[in-house]
Amino acid sequence: MEVGLTERLDSFVRNHNDKQLAAIPLALFLVSLVILGFMFVSSGAPVKLGMEFEGGTMISAATSESAASLEAKYSDYPIIDVREAGSRVVMQFGPMSNDQQTDLVREVTGTYTGVEIKQIGPVYGKSLQAQAINAVIISFIGMAAVVFLIFRSFVPSFAVVLSAFSDIMIAAAFMAVTGIELSLGTVAALLMLIGYSVDSDILLTTRVLKRRGTPQENISNAMHTGVTMTTTTLAALVVMYIVSTYSYLISSSLSQIPLLSDISIVLIFGLAADLLNTWMLNTSILRWHVANAGKRRRA
Repeated sequence: MEVGLTERLDSFVRNHNDKQLAAIPLALFLVSLVILGFMFVSSGAPVKLGMEFEGGTMISAATSESAASLEAKYSDYPIIDVREAGSRVVMQFGPMSNDQQTDLVREVTGTYTGVEIKQIGPVYGKSLQAQAINAVIISFIGMAAVVFLIFRSFVPSFAVVLSAFSDIMIAAAFMAVTGIELSLGTVAALLMLIGYSVDSDILLTTRVLKRRGTPQENISNAMHTGVTMTTTTLAALVVMYIVSTYSYLISSSLSQIPLLSDISIVLIFGLAADLLNTWMLNTSILRWHVANAGKRRRA
């Protein structure tokens, strides 16, 4: 599969100029910024915050009742989400008063068996939110500093940083559109996405700037390696998403694993965006940079 994809992508890159190559990923990047900005203005956060960051209660219980009936049954409480997972059901509630929480726990434990309860206070959630934001910012700044130290040239370094930033923004916009919550798991996925993006971008930049041969030959060689790496990772992530999301369809004893499901789908979409950003946006910037550097040397 990766061979056919690489050949088509290589042919597309060869047959389009730098402006045409950069247009698609830049348009997707700008649309993502608009989506995140709209979400921030309308809800106060660019993506939907999960229970870890907003606070709340998650209850898992063994029952054959449908999600719709449970949502109606507990409508007096700040219920956010109800999902079925095989023979169990998972209910998520927003922040509530201590009296409400006590009544809810008493009612659920007295009605169902195998009850599991997870509670996070809003104050602790805010603290986790600040720590997660700081982790992403510090990781990104550290990555940018290392990239600039490696290449010591503004344009190639800027292209790597722009590509990684675009990957994160596109993945976050996907989360906002699909309603995937920002949790500790999805924050970890965004941090991993920085590593995956920089890996392919440094591969491309190193081949173009430090290998002999024409820029297009070096781009093609790097593409064969980079696309194979990315598609292999994507294949593994697709399997992880299917197993963690739909395993209960195979056996009722198995249940959905929301954490792995969210991590895998965010990484799948982020790596798909990285294919565009690395082999179209970054490639166009590098080709332009090498051509201009050659003109300056001849002058």
